[in-house]
Amino acid sequence: MYDSVQELLAKIRLGEDSTIELKRVHFRPNGEVSGPDAASLADELAAFANWHDGVLLLGVDDKTREVLGIPVERLDVVETFVRNLCNDRVKPALPLTILRIELPDSSGALHPVLRVEVPRSLFVHQSPGGYLYRLGSSKRQMPPDLLARIFQQRSQARLIRFEEQAVPRTSFTDLDPELCRRFAMRSTEDLATTLLKRNLLVREENGHVAASVAGVLMCCRNPERFLPSAYIEAVAYRGTVQDSDHQNDAARICGPLDEQLRHAMVFFRRNLVIAARKTPTREDLPRFSERAVFEAIVNAVAHRDYSIHGSKIRFFIFADRLQVFSPGALPNTVTVETIYLRQATRNELVTSLLADCPVPTEAGDVKRVAYMDKRGDGVPIIFAESQRLGAAPPRYQVLDESELLLTLFAAPAPEGLA
Repeated sequence: MYDSVQELLAKIRLGEDSTIELKRVHFRPNGEVSGPDAASLADELAAFANWHDGVLLLGVDDKTREVLGIPVERLDVVETFVRNLCNDRVKPALPLTILRIELPDSSGALHPVLRVEVPRSLFVHQSPGGYLYRLGSSKRQMPPDLLARIFQQRSQARLIRFEEQAVPRTSFTDLDPELCRRFAMRSTEDLATTLLKRNLLVREENGHVAASVAGVLMCCRNPERFLPSAYIEAVAYRGTVQDSDHQNDAARICGPLDEQLRHAMVFFRRNLVIAARKTPTREDLPRFSERAVFEAIVNAVAHRDYSIHGSKIRFFIFADRLQVFSPGALPNTVTVETIYLRQATRNELVTSLLADCPVPTEAGDVKRVAYMDKRGDGVPIIFAESQRLGAAPPRYQVLDESELLLTLFAAPAPEGLA
């Protein structure tokens, strides 16, 4: 948007509208930014993100439309000011692209300005002024009916699945062809057409073809570039207390979802303590079932709520238990009391794609050909495997209606250890 200097100058001459905001920057004697007001600027940026792509130019007077610039030595201060207000005053935090460019004033002299690019967001953002949207050159409070519709469209109400939404500022080229071809093997059409039909690509209203959330999660080598919370934080602790001073191992597991699952199981197997006894030959007695852990991790990755910003899957291993924290409450009408008996899928597209991904040998003896079979056997297997080892029954808990915690308890230490 407004890629050339000439196009940008033409927009400045015409003044602010639905897609461009101009702000002069003022400083205090100590060099700190005194204007624009942080809360008001947070409102402007959130209004763009809630409604339409927009550009904020800092260093241009919105009344005279004159390019005044920002002193070069203060560009860092202004950029930090903008990033801080987007992290602290907008919920969820607002991702931005900030560029340093030079624009000429009316006499032709060049001045440094900051160009802040705000894409339409996957989320609905709340700023100090509430839930705002851009209407012409002004920001407005969203009336209740519009706010409800925006939430629905952004899928927090699930009328449109979040996983099928377009990820802003992506295209076909952001997906890895090798990863994409896994989901087009039975198709005779070109790859892009097949991915559109499988909802890994989405054609937007303006005709642009973008990657969907599911496309990024399954076909991008680094999905966290676009979805920063789409990873697993894994930690193995010594003993039974969650304490960073007692970590045996830790990893941030990134990549396509099937790769995350593979690496999570490698992490588990690397940190699995196996007891043994002689009866009279050596008999290995694992404290946790590989099969149960596999099902727990697969369920977390497949069914987590990817629309919750800033919350990742957490996978913790202790001497007496294993815990998996998954963002999002239980889907639909499933409860912790009925989870053993009922099946519900939050991410139908993701689960269907994982059903096309074979389980590698590194995952262990999990008795699965593909990561998903969509029969709803995962939870019953978790309970059955815990019972087989003589461990306490698994425990599901919903935390603050925003996170699901599964605790798998270790099998009791056997007598006659080797």
